[in-house]
Amino acid sequence: VHLVESGGGSVQAGESLRLSCKDSRLTFNLYALGWFRQYPGKLPEGVSCIDRDGISTDYEDSVKGRFTISRDNAENTVYLDMNTLKPEDTAKYYCAARPISCSPSPNEYNEWGQGTQVTVFP
Repeated sequence: VHLVESGGGSVQAGESLRLSCKDSRLTFNLYALGWFRQYPGKLPEGVSCIDRDGISTDYEDSVKGRFTISRDNAENTVYLDMNTLKPEDTAKYYCAARPISCSPSPNEYNEWGQGTQVTVFP
C-alpha cells in the first residue's frame, strides 16, 4: 500500500479536521490525488481532487467553500482541510491516485489508501 491516510476522528458539527495522505513512492509528483468518501453500503463518491502540479482542483458541490485540498510534493503528502463539518460528512474517507490529472470517477484511480473514518455528531 503506497497511500496512508490519517487525521480522521470524531467531532461535533461545525468543527474542523485535517486529513493527510502520505505516498511512499518517489513518483508522487506524477500523480493527481483525489479524496473520496464512502457511506455504508454505498460506492465511493468523489469529494475533491488536485492535479499533479497542484494547479487544478475540483470539489463536490456539497463541500465547496468548506473543504480545501492541497499538496506538498516535497513531503509526498496531500491534505484535505475540512471546516464547518456536518453530520452528513460522516463517512470513511479514502485518498486515491491516478496519473497526471483528476477524474470524478473512482474507477479511474489505480492506487487507494485504506481509509480513515470521519464521524460528525449533531
